[in-house]
Amino acid sequence: MAERNIAFTPKEISWLSFNHRVLQEADNPEVPLIERIKFLGIYSNNLDEFFRVRVATLKRIAKLEEDSDYILGYDAESTLKKVNEIVLKQRVEYENIFNSLMKDLADNKIFIKNEKELNKEQYEYVKKYFSDKLAQNIMPFMVRKENKLPTLKDDAVYLAITIKHIRKTKKVRYALIELPANTFPRFVTLPGPADENNYIFLDDIIRVGLKDIFYVFKNSDLSAHTIKLNKDAELDIVDDISESYIDNVNRSLSQRKVATPVRFVYDREIPEDTLNILTERLEFSMDDIIIPGGRYHNLKDMITFPSPKGTEKYKYDILSPLKHKDLIPGKSILSSIRKKDILLFFPYHSFDNFINMLREASLDPAVKDIKITLYRIARNSNVVNALINAIHNGKSVTAVLELQARFDEEANIFWSNRLREEGVKVVHGVPGLKVHAKLCLITRIKGDNVQRFACVGSGNFNEETSSLYTDHLLMTSDTKITNEVSKTFTFLEKNYKKENYYHLITSPFYARTRITRLIKNEIENARNGEEAYIYLKLNNLADMDIINLLYTASREGVDVRLNIRGMFSLITGIKGMSNNIKAIGIVDRFLEHTRIMIFCNKGNEKVYLTSGDLMTRNIERRVEIACPVLDSELKNELREIFDIQWNDNVKARTLDKNLENKIASNGKSPLRSQVEVYNYLKNKHERPESE
Repeated sequence: MAERNIAFTPKEISWLSFNHRVLQEADNPEVPLIERIKFLGIYSNNLDEFFRVRVATLKRIAKLEEDSDYILGYDAESTLKKVNEIVLKQRVEYENIFNSLMKDLADNKIFIKNEKELNKEQYEYVKKYFSDKLAQNIMPFMVRKENKLPTLKDDAVYLAITIKHIRKTKKVRYALIELPANTFPRFVTLPGPADENNYIFLDDIIRVGLKDIFYVFKNSDLSAHTIKLNKDAELDIVDDISESYIDNVNRSLSQRKVATPVRFVYDREIPEDTLNILTERLEFSMDDIIIPGGRYHNLKDMITFPSPKGTEKYKYDILSPLKHKDLIPGKSILSSIRKKDILLFFPYHSFDNFINMLREASLDPAVKDIKITLYRIARNSNVVNALINAIHNGKSVTAVLELQARFDEEANIFWSNRLREEGVKVVHGVPGLKVHAKLCLITRIKGDNVQRFACVGSGNFNEETSSLYTDHLLMTSDTKITNEVSKTFTFLEKNYKKENYYHLITSPFYARTRITRLIKNEIENARNGEEAYIYLKLNNLADMDIINLLYTASREGVDVRLNIRGMFSLITGIKGMSNNIKAIGIVDRFLEHTRIMIFCNKGNEKVYLTSGDLMTRNIERRVEIACPVLDSELKNELREIFDIQWNDNVKARTLDKNLENKIASNGKSPLRSQVEVYNYLKNKHERPESE
């Protein structure tokens, strides 16, 4: 167990600092205008998930009798208070940025109008849109003091309606309307001049139609104010041998619908009596997080903001996927992998390379078996289509499908059933452990010759996210790797059949020991006067024991460089503890999702790609794989990419003890790593036209 007195930033506080970096991109005038709108949406979406998971967990722990210091390493209750302070502060900044962006949009003749700003033509259009399309989908619920509220949905938007009689009785009634945002677009295009783009929120179309909905209440003033709930989204899976795993997950999903609220956000202009009756009916207490906000909520819908006509200049330039020098169109991918290891880097390389490999495997008569882990699956998945095609072509296909991929549980149950119907052997992993490893294994048998091909990556086999996230995928036929990937699938299919691993670092059984050994090796080398360094590129770094070791490494003179996107509990710059540790975090057009570990090892670098972060859950409660990169050319490529990112002084922020998120200025010419990495790979993989 780690010591509890180390310098340690609570995960939740460091995560809010990461989300602030996202907000900074929305406020950055150097970012194209429509992309800034999308960053607002990403910030909002991130914050919703943060409350549904991290804050919900903190609230649970704060209610336990046990000391939260022992469970978390820090106090849950005080952390919740700090979270609330930061969120309220960021909320003000968010609203200022939103208002500024609305002005910038208007300056470029892109208008988001409310119901009071419509001209006659637009008003008539909205009235018709409401009566023809929306009205039939609006089912108000009257809120009365004697009635319980219906179960409000997590993450849905509601309009709280106040109905005031304007004559004798002055009676006030209340109602709720759920915004049908899953059925209708959040933004509706309005008619207008050819040189303008005009839109209206779905919320405001409903406001226009309020009198048509509540016509039974004559002589009444009607007003609508937005509210939204976030609920505890953690699944409580009970291991019960009498129930199937799918039944467990299905039951837990139904419980999520009535889960405890963890945040209530409302339009600060809402009448006090309306707010009071709602919070009373929802049984909120003073300890709950109740946040006043602006007129619109669920601004995650900004991620899908419409593409205005003639505004290409307000978006990022398209970076066309690069060809890979070792993958020749029309030639066997498996043959190329047999010759040498291949490293793909998404989205710079196309995910089609992986799909093409699966298709080739499904057609190759010598391929007998395909195994794959699936965590998050695209809505229209070519990966699934390729696996089903392989079944149709007589191959044996096994899919280890993780049902507990947070917020994708229902989708994964659907895919589980679909794959089973087609004849795929579906395995739901190991009870008590999330299968987060990204693995694919193809077995080819010709005569007495058995060949295996393995793909080991940092990201999901998902063509949708592969165009938005940066991820590495190693494709190899090296038996040192393929034999141990085969052992991993045996473990997943035959629960708890532990094997020895000499090359892969596997969670949950060996990762802590092996990573500890790698760090201690650098510490020992530094003590002996040898060059020693540890370079890590991860999404999250929050495990106390690992952080303690990195502090020790710093004290002994090991050069520690950390490129961390999200949660980061280590504190840099503490005299006598972390002087030799520097850290950055990059937020740019692509979500940084790659995970790389580099250890000096007396000049014979050890380089790993990994599916997991250095968090306790990844090390102890998940199936994760860190794979050594054995090919010297690919090791060098990963090191050079790490160095490019480390020198970013445009999109990288310094992660210091004050969490100020300042740009990592180094006095050199501007270097934006995502663009430079693209150019680096382009130069590396471009083939002369004469070839």
